[in-house]
Parts: sequence; structure tokens; C-alpha cells
Amino acid sequence: MIVNIIIAVLMIGFLVVAHEFGHFIVAKANGVAVIEFAVGFGPRIFHVKKGETDYALRLIPFGGACVMLGDAMMEMGDEASEYDESRALSAKSVWARIAIVVAGPFFNFIIAFIFAVIIIASVGIDPCTVDVVEKDSPAYEAGLEVGDLITKINNNNMAFSKEYSFYNYYRGDETMNITYKRNGEKYTTTVTPVYRTSQVYRIGVVVSENVNITTVTKDSPADKAGLKVGDIIMSVDGQKLSESLKISDIISASQGKEVTMVVKRGDNEISLSVTPSITDVEEYYTGFDSYGYRVKQSPAATIGYAFKEVGYWIEVVVKSVGMMFTGKVSVNDLSGPVGVVDSVNTVVEQSKPDGVWMVCLNLFNYIVMLSANLGVMNLLPLPALDGGKLLFLIIEALRGKPVKPEHEGMVHFVGMVLLMMLMVYVMFKDITRLF
Repeated sequence: MIVNIIIAVLMIGFLVVAHEFGHFIVAKANGVAVIEFAVGFGPRIFHVKKGETDYALRLIPFGGACVMLGDAMMEMGDEASEYDESRALSAKSVWARIAIVVAGPFFNFIIAFIFAVIIIASVGIDPCTVDVVEKDSPAYEAGLEVGDLITKINNNNMAFSKEYSFYNYYRGDETMNITYKRNGEKYTTTVTPVYRTSQVYRIGVVVSENVNITTVTKDSPADKAGLKVGDIIMSVDGQKLSESLKISDIISASQGKEVTMVVKRGDNEISLSVTPSITDVEEYYTGFDSYGYRVKQSPAATIGYAFKEVGYWIEVVVKSVGMMFTGKVSVNDLSGPVGVVDSVNTVVEQSKPDGVWMVCLNLFNYIVMLSANLGVMNLLPLPALDGGKLLFLIIEALRGKPVKPEHEGMVHFVGMVLLMMLMVYVMFKDITRLF
């Protein structure tokens, strides 16, 4: 666990450095004096001054700062007299300042792209291929077959299977006009989801492709039986899981009767008895699914899909923020540094059986998601964030003169206080989830 905490801290620190380096390099290119380049916040634990810039490492590693001369968020006092006023941020053109502000999130997108290239070059992509079609379902009646490659749903491109999963999450009640390929030929069809209430048998686990248990619902049959995150499922009632046989299939076939699960935990194999519970499920049902099995790509295609991968995560973050305003996502669903540490621990533990390189690839995938998330969140037009500063600069560009520094500074200060309060709340919720 300690090693995984260190990994999480290093990951966050790396993304912060990348973000602040974006501000730093563009500020330098525009002749702005950078007073401090800091990773973390709070008291300094280490610093070294090179030229005019103080490079600092601060106590709390979940943040950073590129402090520039004339920054509205900074109070320098008498130190400001040591610098040429023409090198202040406020002395530069509004377009130069916009470039400096945008550079931080832009560098996060660059980092996400680089790691996406590494992942796709190594293991390929997860195309939206139909892997199951249930008989007499809406998808079955629409003519979909196993092996069909879905390219569009309602004019939304489907480069990856996870795009279908996300689409289904936020627009799963809509009629789907589907474009797909079969044997190289393009077809279209319409699938109309059916709202239904059904009873299903579940044990309360989520299982990855490599049959690792990634989630165990608290107080579920699995939890009561002693199953744990990281367990590797060897068999269920003597049957090994495969592409054609999922754990959900076996649990459904049990009809609530006790099943015996053999799992590998560390170096030991453990046999556990689990009795599925019946659950009422309300859903919009289509009858088909895509599990996202990886397919290798050419070098040229890898670059193209890397752009699409970053675009996908940007879209997920933007739409998730939108769902907060519609009530589909609550503040309680947000995750902070503690949640990141917990997620990294889960990623590492469930990837271990597949070797070090697979652990690295899954961590790289997490970096792609996290870096894209950081880039988008910083562009939101909220005080104290890059997006808030950008909003004031856009206002300045439109009206031809800046907002009074004291007014902007006050807005950012209030925003910073509210942001810190939100971070404390999210951190508290993350901690409570662990217990």
C-alpha cells in the first residue's frame, strides 16, 4: 500500500509539473519574469534559486504554482522593485496572457496524448464490436449480429467500446440510429430501447477482463462471503470464465442457489461459498453489448486513435460536469487525492497477475484519464482556476480594458476559499469510502 501511495503522489506531482511547466515556458517565451515554480502548496521543504526563478517543493504535493511578476493572485511587497515592470504579466498584451493561461491545460492534453500513444502502440484499441446479442431483444429484431463493428450511434462516432458504454449511461433511453460494418460493408439500423423492470441475481462484484475482482459492494453477498478487491477468479461452480462465459451468466443460471468460487489471493487459492441475492432492476434494454477486446493498430492509426482517446476523455469530463447540473452526478461522486490513491492501489493490485508491463500500461491509462480531467477542470470558468483567469482576459479583450486588479483579486480569493472548502469536503468523503 505504501508503494502505491508513493506511485499516486508521483503521478499527481508529474501532472502538476507538466501543467505548471506549460505556464512557465510560455511565460518565459513572452518575456514574463517567473518568480517561483512550485510543486505542491503549504510550507517549503526544499527550494533552489536559479536565475530569477525560485524552484520549490512544498509540503502538500497535490497542487502547484507558477508565480509570475504582476500576477493578480500574488503579493510580492518590496520584492517587486527588483524587477523591470515591463516583465510583469500585467504589462503583456491580453493575447500573450491568454496564451500563458491556456498553456497549462494544453500541456495536460499533450501528456494525455503521449501516454495514449504508448498504450495504443502496445495493446491496440477496444473497437465497438458487438460481442453479444440476446435473442428476441430490440437489437436482435433490428438485425444486429455478433461481430458487427459499430461506427456511429445517432451521428456520435464510436471508435471505442467504452464510448458505447458512456453513451448508454447518459443517453440510453433514446432510440439508436446505428451505423455498423459487417464483412467490410456498411449498414444502418434502428434499435429502440425498451424500458423494463426485471429481477436479476447478483453477488455484488465487478470483474475485469482478466477476471480480477475490481469492486466489491459493501454488505453484498460477495462481501459477506469474504471476497476482496484484487482476488483472481479461478472458477465458479467448477467453470472457468471466458469470452463466451461471464460471471453474470453463471450467477443468473444459479437462480439464487449457492455457488462455489475459487479465487487466487496472493499465492493462495481460496474456496468461498456465495449465495446470490435477487435484485429489482429498472433499465432501458437494448439486448446487445460490447466488451472492448483490444485490437492492435498500425503506427499511423495509433496516432489518430490517440487523438480520439484524449477527445473521448475530454468529452467524458465535460458531459460529467454537465450531469452535475442536471442532477445525474452529485458532488458526492467527485474524487480527490485520497480517491486517486485508492484508485491507483486498485489498478496496481488488479494488474499484478499480468506482469509489470501491464501494471505500467494500466497506470498510463489512468494518467491519460487524470491528465485530460485536470486540463478540462482547469479550463472551467471558475474563480482561482485557469478558466476563471481566462474569463477575465476575454472580458478585457472584448471591452478593451482590464477589470480592476483589486476586483479580480477579490473574486479569485473568494473562489480559492470555496475551492479549498470543496477539496476538504471531497477528501473527507474519499476517506469515509475507505472504511
